[in-house]
Formats: sequence, C-alpha cells, structure tokens
Amino acid sequence: MPHLVSQPTPESLAAPPAACIFLRLGDNVTVVTDAPHSSDNHTVAPQPAASLPENSPPPNYSLSQLTAYALKLGAIGFGGPVALVGYMHRELVEQRKWISEADYKEGLALAQLMPGPLAAQLAIYLGYVHYRILGATLVGIAFVLPSFAMVVALGWAYVRYGGLSWMQAVFYGVGAAVIGIIANSAYKLTKKTIRTDWLLWSIYLITATVTVITESENVWVFLAAGVLVWLVRTPPKLFSRSGRLTCFALPLHPSFAAILPSDPNLLWQIGLFFAKAGAFVFGSGLAIVPFLYGGVVKEHHWLTDRQFLDAVAVAMITPGPVVITVGFIGYLVAGFPGACVAALATFLPCYLFTIIPAPYFKKHGKRPGIITFVDGVTAAAIGAITGAVIVLARKSVVDVPTAILAVSVAALLFRTKKVPEPLIVIVAAIAGLILYPMMKH
Repeated sequence: MPHLVSQPTPESLAAPPAACIFLRLGDNVTVVTDAPHSSDNHTVAPQPAASLPENSPPPNYSLSQLTAYALKLGAIGFGGPVALVGYMHRELVEQRKWISEADYKEGLALAQLMPGPLAAQLAIYLGYVHYRILGATLVGIAFVLPSFAMVVALGWAYVRYGGLSWMQAVFYGVGAAVIGIIANSAYKLTKKTIRTDWLLWSIYLITATVTVITESENVWVFLAAGVLVWLVRTPPKLFSRSGRLTCFALPLHPSFAAILPSDPNLLWQIGLFFAKAGAFVFGSGLAIVPFLYGGVVKEHHWLTDRQFLDAVAVAMITPGPVVITVGFIGYLVAGFPGACVAALATFLPCYLFTIIPAPYFKKHGKRPGIITFVDGVTAAAIGAITGAVIVLARKSVVDVPTAILAVSVAALLFRTKKVPEPLIVIVAAIAGLILYPMMKH
C-alpha cells in the first residue's frame, strides 16, 4: 500500500480502482503502520482548518484556481481514490504549495474515518481549508461534475443502443474483466490489512459469508464489527472518560433512515435509497457494490443482474470518483432526473460528514476507541467485497471465455501494477466484440 501522506510513487498512481476503494478505511491503518513517522499519527493531530490562528498567512491561490484544478482532476483523474489523493498531494502540497502538509494529513484522516467517497471528501476538505463552506461546496461540485456528465452520456447511449449486439458484446467482455479486477483487489487488501490478526480474520470471514448468502450488504454487520473490535481492544476507557463516541456513531445508525416517511414516487425512492448508500456505507466506490446490488437488484428490482454489472463496468472506464456510477444507475432507472437525484443523494452525506466535523476533528478524531472502531469496520468492508466477488462472478462469468478472461485479468494485476485499468477495460471490450458473436451462435 503506498504512503498516502508522503511522496506518491508511480505504483500508487496506477493502483487498481477496486483496491483504492476498498482500502479506503484500511488506509487509516496502513498509513499509520507504514509511514516513517506513523507512530505519531494517532496521537498528534495537525492544525485543523477551522481553528487556524488569526494571524495565519493568507492562501497563495484563489478559489477559482482551486476550483479549476478540481474540475481538471475530475475530468482526467484515472486510477481510483488512492491515485486521486496521490495526485492532490503531489500537485497541491509539493508542487504548488497551496495546501500545507498538516492540512492535507488532517483532511485525509477525516476522509478515512467518515463514510463516503475518499477522494471526493478529501477534495471537499481541501476546499474548506482556506475558503470554508463556499470553497468546500465549489470544489466538491467541480470534482464530481465531469465524471457525472460522462456517466449520464454513457447512460443515454446504453438506453438508446443497449439492445444492439455490439454493446452487449462490449459488456460481455468488460463484465468479466471487472470480476478479475475486484478479485485481485480483494486478495491484496486481505493480505495487506487483515494480516495475522485473528479477530479481524473472524470478522472478515463472517462478513464474506453473510454477503455471499444474502447477496447484499448488511449495515448492522459493519457497525457490530466496529463495536466488537472497539470493546475488545480499548474497552471501558473511552466510556468512562467520555461518551462522545456517539457523535461519530449516531449519524451512521440505520434507524435514522427507517424513520423517514416512505413515498410511492420513484424519484423519492431513489433519493432515499442512495442517501442511505452514501451515509451508511464505509469504503465507498466498489465497496458499495454489495449494498447497491442488494437494493437496486434484489429489493427494488430496478435493474437486472446484467444491467447492474454493466453499471459497475462503467465506473471502471470513467475518471473521477468511482462511486459516480450511481449516476449511471439513476439514469437507467428514471432518466436524467433519476441520475441527478441519485448523485446528489449519494454525495450530499459525504459533503456534510466532511464540513460538519472538520472544526472538531483535531480534538476527537484520534482517540484510540475511534481507531479501533475503524479497524473493525475495515475488516468487515473487505470481507463484504470478497463475498461480492463471488456474488457478481455468478452473474458475469457465464462460460469458458468469460472465466478465462476474468482469471487472466486477475493474474495480470497480481503480477504487475503497471497496467492501467482503462487499458484493461478497452482490451476486454475488444475481446467481447470478438467472442460474443461466436458464443451467441
């Protein structure tokens, strides 16, 4: 795992999207254990943006410059969250020196702890550093907008031409390649994060099994995993000294979604479901796949298995945050209004989870109880994605050619980190165009 808080390496910038996403919570652990100065990361917090000294120097950049940078990164930033946060560190901290190392580290730590898309949350926080709410809002919108436009365009093409054999052939190959990418990522994350910890292994195996059996993601399992590790590793200390852990746990409690009134209107249903996805799912990106599959396919029956896997494939071929695939799903369900509602509902919670705790994160975010809670949720997230590999493979690996393609992609990524995912997807699409007609007949 690359050192996200230090000089990004070429390998880190080419890391698979799936690996980037599922290690979102694990990054907190990895950064702390691998970085040269990591022993202090849990106890010494950088100066937060909300409590900068009054005599702090003014920023050496304008809000329009930072917004333009976010727009550019959202339009050409391939590689998933780890690559995107690496770009931000290299360009904003090291090269342009717009953001201090301390502010970057604090934003990264907050993004790791909160649910939602890692790269988008970090971008929002960096906009908040010097320009507060306005900066966070403009930078967040600029970062998401390019990829949203792309997935809406792909959704339009998919709906209009989805019945054509050439598009079916493309996704025949791409769907299998996606399985190989996710499988490789699950393996590397398991090896990197779980290691030899028996408690985390138990949580990992249980969560993977539950995901395979139920074909969905259970939020209660995630929360229970976090609480279990918290109680085992740092028992009553946090309870006896302060009950403030609830200020982090309560916003994630699924009962808040249960008290919202139901509405037969489709857009309201889309908004409610994707708001829950954005607010309750740790890991973001492809870690959100089991949750989305359980709701979009199994519960609401908005998409078929094939359509859902195609939506995951779209996330692989577009730049920016991978979780923007929710816009594609929303478009398939209810057209352009559905895409807008799905994207807004997914990203609004992560926006709020970034700007609201920002002023207080220095004081509360590095407590041992919070760290161990995140460890438990991380193990559960990786277990869920491992189970999701099996669930999705049942849908996309349907014959010998797709099986060979999935295994080949996984083996290729296992041996090297230098092959970019967009290239893999293009090759898989070409393979699909060649193989699909033969298999169909």
